[in-house]
Amino acid sequence: MGTLTGRAALVTGAGVGIGRGIAGALAREGADVLVAEIDAAAGADTAKWLTGTWGVRAQFVHTDITEQRQVEAMVDAAVSEYGRLDILVNNAWRGTGYARLEKTAPEVMSAGFDMAVMAAFWAMQRAYPALAEHGTGRVVNLASLNGVNAHMYSVAYNAAKEALRAVTRTAAREWAPKQVCCNVICPGARSAAYQRMADANPEMAASIDAANPMGRVGDPLDDIGPVVAFLAGDGARYLTGNTLFVDGGAHINGVQWAPQVD
Repeated sequence: MGTLTGRAALVTGAGVGIGRGIAGALAREGADVLVAEIDAAAGADTAKWLTGTWGVRAQFVHTDITEQRQVEAMVDAAVSEYGRLDILVNNAWRGTGYARLEKTAPEVMSAGFDMAVMAAFWAMQRAYPALAEHGTGRVVNLASLNGVNAHMYSVAYNAAKEALRAVTRTAAREWAPKQVCCNVICPGARSAAYQRMADANPEMAASIDAANPMGRVGDPLDDIGPVVAFLAGDGARYLTGNTLFVDGGAHINGVQWAPQVD
């Protein structure tokens, strides 16, 4: 039996990259997982992988996290499918591209906040009764070192992820009496988005790898996922309101982030 056997998780953006890795790590510890994903093929494939590899119950629910009703429906689906919801991981994000601040359109800023802040806010509100029911409630929200260090040319991403940290810490304080722990991770992993950046900026990507104290960018399943699994379990029941940098130490001295942008 794993550390999360008998518990149910919901992971947004679980079809690919970091979300898929997190879903896999939770399933490996025995959690049943609802895969919320906008890409139907990727979401269905992840659910099949979780069940086939670890024997847990896994279902895919097509979800556009920028739509409040769909976010609420995915939470309801998790509770209905598994009879409980212990773990909520807000991971989903669709890239808004790179641009200088003065060239960033207002609608890009709004889109960033819808994806990172409002989606998590809606999910957390809807999930709270279930999270508080058994004393095992855990929220893990994904932010980014981009926001902490204010990396260039990604103001929408940076600002939205920093706002998400504030939402998480507020929930941690308010929900602590119900033993609902809320934490943030800032991962450094070879996600699909990272790979697109690396393909477009190979020299910068090589410098990021070289500058990492561990000499590599993390693996979603084996480097990032286990930290989320820890936060989701009983071993982290007294840890809340924190930001963990799961990046091989890249945050210690910062990373070289200067993509080519007009």
